[in-house]
Amino acid sequence: MATFDGVTVGFVGGGIMAEAVIKGLLRQGLVPPERIIASDPQEARRAHLAQLGIRTTASNAESVSASSVLVLAVKPQVLRGVMTELGGRLPAGCLVLSIVAGAQIRTIYKLLGAEAVVRIMPNTPAQVGEGMSVWTATPAVTPAQREQARAIIAALGAEIYVDGEHYLDMATSLSGSGPAYLFLIIEALIDAGVQIGFARPVAEQLVLQTVRGSVDFAQQSGLHPAALRNMVTSPGGTTAAALHVLEKGGLRALLTDAVLACYERSKYLGSLSEE
Repeated sequence: MATFDGVTVGFVGGGIMAEAVIKGLLRQGLVPPERIIASDPQEARRAHLAQLGIRTTASNAESVSASSVLVLAVKPQVLRGVMTELGGRLPAGCLVLSIVAGAQIRTIYKLLGAEAVVRIMPNTPAQVGEGMSVWTATPAVTPAQREQARAIIAALGAEIYVDGEHYLDMATSLSGSGPAYLFLIIEALIDAGVQIGFARPVAEQLVLQTVRGSVDFAQQSGLHPAALRNMVTSPGGTTAAALHVLEKGGLRALLTDAVLACYERSKYLGSLSEE
């Protein structure tokens, strides 16, 4: 059981994903708001986060110096500059959690001097506590720190620990970018509903509840997706006709190609972070 007694959690970067983590911490009661501090260069963003009762600052150094757990949540393109600025300022024994896409652990160690590093690949449903996060940790992360990290990540939704950093590129292509694929499919289905004559609000309700219900059914049944699909598909029926069109159009292959393209791009961007 993770303990956060006396722990201050700091955030460098106060964007959407940082806000999701902060709300998760508060929702689960892991850390009181007065023990959370977030830095962000935008005054409007600091004012927004301050409404959660946490401390905010424009100084990254102030956020770092106050923290025993530090969450890196800046955009990838500014990470190198931020870490160079903060190099040597990290408190001894500080646990660093990075949710920066593509940022390699060795880069964080080299520029920030952090040894206890947890790298996380979350996704956007974390904003409503339904995220899927994949994470890994360096050997310097103590058992107690690992439990702290797990508790923080679990506050975002489901989590899976992997023993190699290369799995995070795989997770980026499947669960990290996955919501975008599904949102595109949802959008297309809603548009199709409008095309055949439904009012858009009705089409949205039909599609969103169908997706939600299908996911819940798949999780609770434990059946293979093919078995679930067959349950809906009568021989020579309407669903069979629709599935024939989707298979003929290469939907399955397109999704595979999309995931592979995302995976290769993730590896490429990760290599850039080391330069």
